[in-house]
Amino acid sequence: MYAYIDGKLTFKCPTYIVVEAGGVGYHLNISLHTYSALADTERCKIYTWLHVKEDAHTLYGFADEGEKRLFLHLISVSGIGPTTCRMMLSSITPAEIQTAIVKADVALIQRIKGIGAKSAQRIVLELQDKLKKEGSDSLITMPQYNNARDEALSALIMLGFGKQVAEKAIDQVIRQAGQDLSVEQMIKGALKNL
Repeated sequence: MYAYIDGKLTFKCPTYIVVEAGGVGYHLNISLHTYSALADTERCKIYTWLHVKEDAHTLYGFADEGEKRLFLHLISVSGIGPTTCRMMLSSITPAEIQTAIVKADVALIQRIKGIGAKSAQRIVLELQDKLKKEGSDSLITMPQYNNARDEALSALIMLGFGKQVAEKAIDQVIRQAGQDLSVEQMIKGALKNL
């Protein structure tokens, strides 16, 4: 529902922040990773996710899009809820979590409070292939587009295609066209080849 909130940071503590935007103060639950990333900023852009339950609507905030995507991957695992995900992101960095999942380092994941052996194994089993397909650094940093090709590649990866497969499809479209293409043209052409 909310992609991000851009506004004045009016309150900050290690577990939540309040961001004022448009005259409304938004209470956002955050991880220690986000808390550290915010440092002493007065204005901030926080990526958000809204958790809707029968008795509450809770907003979660993330310093960057990569942390948010990792959070969404983690909550898709059976038995892992938003509170546990926040604990994971507060215990170790998103990069360390991603690396542990890709390398099947169950012992590292298991050291996080609230994660037992079965949960750690389930996280690795359900997310390892997804994170491998997305590439080594796709979740950790906000994509920086150097050109239309990079932007098209990122879009295809977000649609669920593997990085190498998407790169080949885009390169084939560029070779066939032999001219400058827009991002949309590259994506449409690549989708026909996939």
